[in-house]
Formats: sequence, C-alpha cells, structure tokens
Amino acid sequence: MERAIALIEVQAMAAAVEGLDAMLKAADVRLVHIERRLGGRMVTIVVDGEVSAVQAAADAGKAAAGRVGTVKLCEVIPRPHEEIKKFLYTDDVEA
Repeated sequence: MERAIALIEVQAMAAAVEGLDAMLKAADVRLVHIERRLGGRMVTIVVDGEVSAVQAAADAGKAAAGRVGTVKLCEVIPRPHEEIKKFLYTDDVEA
C-alpha cells in the first residue's frame, strides 16, 4: 500500500475550512498537520492516505477552497521521505 501526503495552502481561514471539509468528505484521508500564518490569512493543510485517495482529496479540496478564496499551492507527494514525516506529523498523530 503506497502512502502519500497532500498539501494545500490557501489564503483565508474560511477557504481552508471549506477545502479541508471537501478533502475529508471526498476520500479516505486523515488530517495530519495545519499551519496558520499571518493571523490565519495563510493556512497550510496536510492530509495523508493512499495515493489515489490523497489525489482525489487534493483535487476536491483545491476546487472547494478556490470557490471561496485563493489557493496558493496544491501538491501531492507520493511515498514521502521519512524526514518529511518527522517535520509534518505531530506527536499525537502517528505515520
């Protein structure tokens, strides 16, 4: 089973919430990291799962977030390196 992560970076918290909601509803993925910058004006969301599920979630999240805000980045990384996992996964979420 190949694992992947998807990163979506958006302007505005409302766009982030809309995008995350669509991602979680579109496929069997889980939220592993959120980063808010500039008081929530820039938000990065990271989900993981199987490659096909992550790609479907990324597509859905990008479309949904784009309807209410600006999507700056949407990227899927299949088989992320272990060092990337250390950087993104919090203590309460195991890879």
